[in-house]
Amino acid sequence: MDGSFASETRLEVIDLKPAIQRILDVQARDGAIPWFENGPWDPWNHVESAMALGVAGECSAAERAYDFLVKRQRKDGAWLGEYGNALPMVDRDFISREPAPAVLDSNFCAYPAVGIAHYLKLTGNFDRVRTWWPMVERALNFVITLQRANGSICWSAEALGTDEDDALLAGNASILKSLECGLYLARELGHTRQRWAQARAQLLHALRSDPSAFDRRGHGERFAMDWYYPVLSHALDPADAHTRILERWEMFVATEGCRCVSDEPWITTAETAELVIALIAVGETERAEGLFDRLRDLRDETGAFWMGWQSEEKIYWPKERPGWTQAAVVLAADALTRATPASEVLTASLL
Repeated sequence: MDGSFASETRLEVIDLKPAIQRILDVQARDGAIPWFENGPWDPWNHVESAMALGVAGECSAAERAYDFLVKRQRKDGAWLGEYGNALPMVDRDFISREPAPAVLDSNFCAYPAVGIAHYLKLTGNFDRVRTWWPMVERALNFVITLQRANGSICWSAEALGTDEDDALLAGNASILKSLECGLYLARELGHTRQRWAQARAQLLHALRSDPSAFDRRGHGERFAMDWYYPVLSHALDPADAHTRILERWEMFVATEGCRCVSDEPWITTAETAELVIALIAVGETERAEGLFDRLRDLRDETGAFWMGWQSEEKIYWPKERPGWTQAAVVLAADALTRATPASEVLTASLL
């Protein structure tokens, strides 16, 4: 696969080779994929980039990324992930390259299960997956230690039992997908993991029936990820998922794409691409194609994708091209075109 995605729908052939090259350019020799050169690193965005490399046929680079996770994993199964969103702007256009705060984020630590499930679907390489299985097992065992009696999972180990203790809706929805992928891997490798199945069932019940278990500070309603991630992760039944997408469409979707925050004029490439995947998951393929087409205007002169667009000032902002931004677009293209066997990992349940 060369980075071009063809489709039998009205979607045109998409050249994503510049986006893929951007991820390769960011990847370090040891396999790490930070946000950008000299930027923060976290396992979630690292894995998202590795998945995109696999889709593009860059399996050696993807394997180096997963091998890096094994080397970087702590004994307790977690990873310290740096919070790039907490970094200040060094000037009007660019994010600071100073060290970011690092925490044991539950969603960050769960997500490698999705990447390894994606790799297995993509390649069928059980030998490689078996070498990564202990890493996945340790990581998910760590994550479920942060689950409360109501089924929700605290956003970080440091916050558990403190004033910062909260369960983020988007993060918990993503963890639900990670547990699903972990159980899929266990089944394919001939294992059973009853504790994971129980944790997933409790989390699914909370996501469907107990809104009070999440976002207790009431900030999440503004964020697009809290809107579409319960749909993207298949936390809702199909009818409720479809209703959720349509009810808040006007709140988050503008002419240029999906807003990161409902009341800010900031269109973000990654959120737009992820929303495309969520739309496919609920059968809104035509709407997904139309939204994906808007991403064409968010590219630089090389064809790589900017982080976002400030629609009031009409500028690309920040002037950053994170690897995970490129990855989200590549994965959305794969979901739309079904170019690889792994395209269903993010659009359907594996269980």
